[in-house]
Amino acid sequence: MTTEAPPRAAASAALSRIDVVSDAICPWCWIGKRHLGDALARLADEGERFDVHWRPFQLNPDMPPEGVERAAYRAAKFGSAERSRELDAQVAAAGAAVGLEFRFDRQRRTPNTVDAHRLIRRAGEAGPAAQDAVAEALFRAYFQDGRDVGDAAVLAEVASAAGLEDAAAFLASGDGAAEVRAEDAGFRRLGISGVPSFALAGHVLFSGAVPGERMAEAFRRALAILRERTQ
Repeated sequence: MTTEAPPRAAASAALSRIDVVSDAICPWCWIGKRHLGDALARLADEGERFDVHWRPFQLNPDMPPEGVERAAYRAAKFGSAERSRELDAQVAAAGAAVGLEFRFDRQRRTPNTVDAHRLIRRAGEAGPAAQDAVAEALFRAYFQDGRDVGDAAVLAEVASAAGLEDAAAFLASGDGAAEVRAEDAGFRRLGISGVPSFALAGHVLFSGAVPGERMAEAFRRALAILRERTQ
């Protein structure tokens, strides 16, 4: 038997939910994750608590399942290998400022990320903390260790080490792929074209790896407006 939560309780629960639309191979999403942690710490000091949910977006929705060789792909995308290296250097500098090590020199492939998103989604079934652990592990595996997070064996190893049970069997099952693609398509229909994008209680507030102080202020303002509406 289940009972519906009172309207006020349901509204309060909704206001504690932050959704982050992200891709496992988006460097600004990893940086944004660090800024989000800073923002949540600031808000926690004010008595605010949130559950963070990671949602799928593919930067390269037409990427073949096996991925592509990174250097050639990036040179074609940005016009030259030199421009690609310049952009990588900018990201690495921004990452270093928040304590992250980006090792683009170790990366060999740009992967398809459907399977990575399947694992993140699966981990979410165990709760926000479990999902956060898998998302973090995948970011670190790709950006710091240079591992191919489109490879099933790599994905299973990384997710298992982060605490996700039966990762290899889940990947082999194909479960969750249709749901990931449907969510990705849904976000595009909503007009989301860049990640990370951040939503509170289903309302998209901003996109980009903005500093934690600015994130915290955006959440404060949104909370005030939404709470006023529910009174």
